[in-house]
Amino acid sequence: MRKVWIIAGVVGIWLAGGVQAQCPPAPDHGVALARLIEQLRAAPDARMAQQISDEMWALWLDAPDPAAQALLDLGMHRREAGELPEAREALDELAAYCPAYAEGFNQRAFVSFIAGDYAAAVPDLDRALELQPTHLGALTGRAMALIALGRDDAARRDLIRAVSLNPWLAEKRLLDGLDGAAPGEKL
Repeated sequence: MRKVWIIAGVVGIWLAGGVQAQCPPAPDHGVALARLIEQLRAAPDARMAQQISDEMWALWLDAPDPAAQALLDLGMHRREAGELPEAREALDELAAYCPAYAEGFNQRAFVSFIAGDYAAAVPDLDRALELQPTHLGALTGRAMALIALGRDDAARRDLIRAVSLNPWLAEKRLLDGLDGAAPGEKL
């Protein structure tokens, strides 16, 4: 709990002090992400694929500046603690402050998804994917939200795209249950 108060205090002081009027551009990890996607496609097993995926998450979670990182960390910490309204509040602030940072939208969508508000999750996932088209978490998250909304065709497209980037995804199994998918269909 102490960590949450420290993060909230730092963010509050930073925002109140007007240290930075605008969020700087998100770090450009495009080359590193492209390299990691190629490694995922060639991964010999699920263990190696998970290690590569973890490296990708480290890049996606790299916020544009300390204030954005503090808001992201606060939102994620509150989500993990089950404090969904508070998590949403921190991630709303992050999205407003850094509208070009994909992970802010992805994490806010995750909070909506956990809360069962799939319709609210989809626009945030759309924005995350607009900013970061190969974000596997956003692709699979949007697919799962679309499934919950009964939009199986769109979900299937997202899952096929995600599996084309990472053939080891656990969500691959969802393809068998979607309309238009033949059982055991090869991708």
